[in-house]
Amino acid sequence: MVKNLPKSQIEFEVAIPCLEWEKYLEPAVEEASQELNIPGFRLGKAPRKIVEQKVGQGVILNGAAQKAIQKNYADFVRQLAEKEKLEVIGSPKVEVLEILEGKDLKYKAVVSVMPEIKIEEKYVKGIKEINKEYVDKKPEVDEKELELELEKLANSRVKLVTVTREAQKNDSVEIDFEVKVGGVPIENGTSKKHSLIIGRGVFIPGFEEQIIGMKESEEKEFELNFPADYHKKDLAGKLASFKVKVNLVQDRQTPEINDEFAVSLGNFSNLEALKKNMREGMEYETLHKMKDEKRVKYIEEIIKNSTVELPEILVHQEAQRMLQEFEYQLVPMGMNVDQYLAQIKKNKEELISDWEPQAQKRVISAMALKELAKIESLEATSEEIEAEINKTLQYYKNVKDMQKNIDMEGLYTYSKSVLENEKVFEYLEKL
Repeated sequence: MVKNLPKSQIEFEVAIPCLEWEKYLEPAVEEASQELNIPGFRLGKAPRKIVEQKVGQGVILNGAAQKAIQKNYADFVRQLAEKEKLEVIGSPKVEVLEILEGKDLKYKAVVSVMPEIKIEEKYVKGIKEINKEYVDKKPEVDEKELELELEKLANSRVKLVTVTREAQKNDSVEIDFEVKVGGVPIENGTSKKHSLIIGRGVFIPGFEEQIIGMKESEEKEFELNFPADYHKKDLAGKLASFKVKVNLVQDRQTPEINDEFAVSLGNFSNLEALKKNMREGMEYETLHKMKDEKRVKYIEEIIKNSTVELPEILVHQEAQRMLQEFEYQLVPMGMNVDQYLAQIKKNKEELISDWEPQAQKRVISAMALKELAKIESLEATSEEIEAEINKTLQYYKNVKDMQKNIDMEGLYTYSKSVLENEKVFEYLEKL
């Protein structure tokens, strides 16, 4: 009999007939004897009586029980899925209640199950209000925003001209440098032909000011203190000696924003044509930001009108996924999670705990979208899912090799979810 527990857990007791579980006794004996060197017997071939004398009867019984329960539990869970429509999540907590030869093996298991989510019909009113809010919103781009983007574009086309004068702010310089603390070179404190734009504040305060006024081939030594809040704690606040040589000084010449500049980019007859193209691109980007913003509000409204009892394991798994995503985000910054945790003075468990409210929100939103797809008959067809999978696979040169390595079942589930989420959002936009 299955008993419902709080937080979407179930408990059940099972009795495995003695004839069924006792067939695992011999394999348990063989496994236990693999660790024993018993004179006169090959590994794994010693009689049960001798093995029991060495390891104790409990080891044999528990070994057999473990194997029997593993098989029985898998069968029981399969029946739950078929008859009760219950989907278990994670590993169970198993307690052996009775284990005696000649009697049934009894055990109790507690496991989390995928919960049901209930969405109140009044969410529709909230969605309609959100849609009304966005009816007259248009992706407008003001002139100041456009000018800023033009400046960024011009700065990306800067021309570097080598000069013999002293380095000044906004110049590009190529330098060799060495940093020591207490006369000892610091980790990653030596570099050759290092490119630097003076004034960007990449180095510690005071460093770039020391470069100003230096010329090509000039060398200089100076001292600076690392900031008290420097991210590497072993260097924070310490006095460091710097040895710098300037190899090259280049004037950064930014092109003037005019018709000539527009033509140089190709496909534009004049500056107005460039501005028109950029404005359209910015409006398109703004439109998508508005769309994402609206969809976030949809999710918040649906969550507000949803009831679900989440098992802890679901939230914890989502928080773990968030940690993996965060690890990928840190890579381009040249940092790993351990370094980040050292900065904020927390461990992984504390970070995951901090993220659990957000993880809970993500789990509920995914469940709610899935439930709405089911309620409104918006499930993706097998043809649509196949097309989505093929669209993903086409990004890989060798599809056959990719199919061998990729989790195709996971890709199927992901593709189905993406398609159905989009269908739900499109449905909500029409309310």
